[in-house]
Amino acid sequence: MPSQTPLWQNGWYSQAQRHDSPNFGPRPEGASIDLLVVHSISLPPGQYGGHEVQALFTNQLDWDAHPYFEQIRGLEVSSHFYIRRDGSLVQFVSCDDRAWHAGRSEYRGRSNCNDDSVGIELEGLEGERFEPAQYQRLARLCQDLALCYPIAHLAGHEHIAPGRKQDPGPGFDWSLLKSLTDFSDKCFPLV
Repeated sequence: MPSQTPLWQNGWYSQAQRHDSPNFGPRPEGASIDLLVVHSISLPPGQYGGHEVQALFTNQLDWDAHPYFEQIRGLEVSSHFYIRRDGSLVQFVSCDDRAWHAGRSEYRGRSNCNDDSVGIELEGLEGERFEPAQYQRLARLCQDLALCYPIAHLAGHEHIAPGRKQDPGPGFDWSLLKSLTDFSDKCFPLV
């Protein structure tokens, strides 16, 4: 009988390609990892398929490779997960640790959403549509995260940092994501 790989091991998801980011830290004592934050990113904005996002999250981006990168030079950020347009999945930070994805934020009466959330970046541009493969992968990831963590809320970056962030934006179909998961309506933002 073939051996089975555990789905989760020390916060790492067996279904994702692992690329460790140095941009993370410990979660505060007693943090309940109960929020999933959906983001969108592409580097340069609107260009897909390259390795620039991975390079950004691992502090290896060539700041001189594109004029846009001058605007973000020196930025040290990360996300737990990144879902490419084709649905492939990369993990940068263990879900047991605090990734640097939310910035100044507040949701469900708590500030500093990095403390108790998992950040999931979708390759895309705020306001534009996302691919079916991304929704399928995101839904499966959400379901599998709920097997390991007490997930009670899903929100966009725009919901936890209103006025400061607009991603994933109006092109993201929350109803479709809801239909692909067994999360209750109360888990989703009011959209």
